[in-house]
Amino acid sequence: MIIKSSTALRNNYGMISDLAHKEAEQREETLKLRAKLEAAEAARLSGAPAYTLEESRKRMEAIYQRD
Repeated sequence: MIIKSSTALRNNYGMISDLAHKEAEQREETLKLRAKLEAAEAARLSGAPAYTLEESRKRMEAIYQRD
């Protein structure tokens, strides 16, 4: 957490606004990643098939083959 004085907020509003937007974007990305990890863990616990990195690469290539 970053703490700024009211004077800094008043004098550097643009910079503070940019910083706040950046922090919010980082938080949003973290939350999205956490949701993906939770979904992957739920799938693992439910017995969904697991793939090695090489198997995953081959599956993706098969799905997105270039013509």
